[in-house]
Amino acid sequence: MDLMQISELFLSGLRFSAPLILAAMAGLYSERSGVVQLALEGFMLFGAFFAGTAAYYTSDGPAGIIAAVAFGALAGSFYGFLVIKLRADQIVAGTVINMLAWGSIPVICKNLFDSTAGTPTLQLSQTLPSWFPIVMAFAAVLITAWIFKQTAFGLRLSVAGEKPEALEAVGVNPRNLRWAAVVMAGALAGLAGGLLSVCLSAGYSRNMTAGRGFMALAALILGKWKPWPAFFACLLFGFCEVVQLKAQGVAIPFVGVIPGQLIQVVPYVVTLALIAGLVGESRAPAKLGHSS
Repeated sequence: MDLMQISELFLSGLRFSAPLILAAMAGLYSERSGVVQLALEGFMLFGAFFAGTAAYYTSDGPAGIIAAVAFGALAGSFYGFLVIKLRADQIVAGTVINMLAWGSIPVICKNLFDSTAGTPTLQLSQTLPSWFPIVMAFAAVLITAWIFKQTAFGLRLSVAGEKPEALEAVGVNPRNLRWAAVVMAGALAGLAGGLLSVCLSAGYSRNMTAGRGFMALAALILGKWKPWPAFFACLLFGFCEVVQLKAQGVAIPFVGVIPGQLIQVVPYVVTLALIAGLVGESRAPAKLGHSS
């Protein structure tokens, strides 16, 4: 491989990693506050669909991104209502959000576009440049790291996930912090989904997140609920995805051409292998999953 091919591969890896990075940062806010975030996949799907829909109707890519963030935050608010207000089981509630996305989006899509496959293909002028996801991802990590290191909000969010009674002792309600965290998680994950449909693709296609929400959660666990380690875990998964795309149809010495179906599972196999091997070394926030 020459220098140009290596550079192209590197940039492709960054672009594919960007939605994972944003979703991992979304999960970090929620889980550091003590709220399990299995709903990332659903938030991303809502963001991807409404971004593609808004960009199509307005002929404006930024409008799609705004819609993705807004509907992601709305979905995050609903999740917060379930787990903070009603104190529903967080695993079940996250699964409900995902199932709601899987089931409702095709119905809405059918009514709007007479197709369950996705939104109409966007024109180039309706999309955003491919460098935009990379900028958003780096900005999200930098800001998140700064918030948790340097701000009172970030420090309190961490305490909410470790020892909420300490916050109550000084007059701070940890439930309010958790509300803020899950809404921020919905907005960030919605942004991640929006980037898929208006930056990395030309519109929404059915189930286009393809498990990225769960991969982002795995990266968060591998990164021990810290911004930069989670960022590098997302990079690893993103580059695995690029490799599986580039390797399809390529003959490997002594092996031949590997079937595309086997190549496509590479990112997921890597995810499972790392989780199985390293998850025991990660310590979750002490109050993660507690409804109180």
